[in-house]
Amino acid sequence: MNPNCTLSVPANPLTAQGLATPYELSGTGDGGPCHEADAAQSAFVEATILDPATGKLSVYRPLVVDRGRRPAAPTIVPTLPPNAVVGVWFGFNGDVLTLTGAPGCVNGLPGSPFGQFGYCNAPAFFAAANAAIENKRLTVPDIGTGKDGQPCPTVRDFGLVDQDQSDNVTATYLATRDGRTAQAGTVRLPGTTTLTNGSDNGLLVNFVDPALGCTPFTAPDLTNHGKPATSLALNELQAAAHQAQPVALVPPNDPMTLADGKPSVPKVNLYRAGVNQPPPVAGLDTANAYCTNLASIGNRRLATDRALFQQAPSPDAGAANLFDFLTQRLQNSVQLLNCPTP
Repeated sequence: MNPNCTLSVPANPLTAQGLATPYELSGTGDGGPCHEADAAQSAFVEATILDPATGKLSVYRPLVVDRGRRPAAPTIVPTLPPNAVVGVWFGFNGDVLTLTGAPGCVNGLPGSPFGQFGYCNAPAFFAAANAAIENKRLTVPDIGTGKDGQPCPTVRDFGLVDQDQSDNVTATYLATRDGRTAQAGTVRLPGTTTLTNGSDNGLLVNFVDPALGCTPFTAPDLTNHGKPATSLALNELQAAAHQAQPVALVPPNDPMTLADGKPSVPKVNLYRAGVNQPPPVAGLDTANAYCTNLASIGNRRLATDRALFQQAPSPDAGAANLFDFLTQRLQNSVQLLNCPTP
């Protein structure tokens, strides 16, 4: 099975018609084909939309199909506000996702892709959203307090992040028995399965938040009749507004920001620009600092919330509960980051 896939971006991806046009998935190189309905090869696309006049946000889930195949159901063509500012983010369940067909989209440095992550127009979206916050047209809700009496976690909380934070999205799709896909929430299709993107974002809003009694930042989903939905962009906006120190920002030893196996400041900057994070500060945003905070704060949160997490389901069938999953994830993250052994 090919772990590396290519996603063809439709023309004008930031317009209503571009959002409604399915992205096409195919195999990269000579590794064989890729199929969207194969959960190990699934790619995901997620858009967040800002009305700059009012500060209102909305979410849209562009569909991914196999190259040359039609969707299992017609896609929804969204109605966008005048002068809408649209950002698009990508997630992937394989190893390396390559974007083609859109020169304005980013999935790493030339010859050195991030891996599972990419974006289109993200810096412009966040600049407009931050301006709307500054001008008080957009209010980002507080993170609240969990059942444990602690501030609810964000995607920049060392109690939640892993070795490659701020990657992937919360979008889901439906897959039919014959391998076609459809936008979730638009139609009822018999015999479908739900495709999900393994991510920090999905872990937060679908598992950790419910276990702690926390509520994520949501906006109307234009793909699903305006029902409240989460997104990577909403998570990052809330984290930027309310995460207390120390703030977990994409570190230089993040495997997705390495170039030829070595830290790359240009690649870190490119990644951070796509998730509303500032460039790293020399001497402060170091690998050792990230490792130290990850181990100490991560273990502290696990100890505090052990009972709550043991009663919550795991995202992975290989772990008995959420506590076991998070424990294994933290241990693996420390190893993948090559953190010093205490």
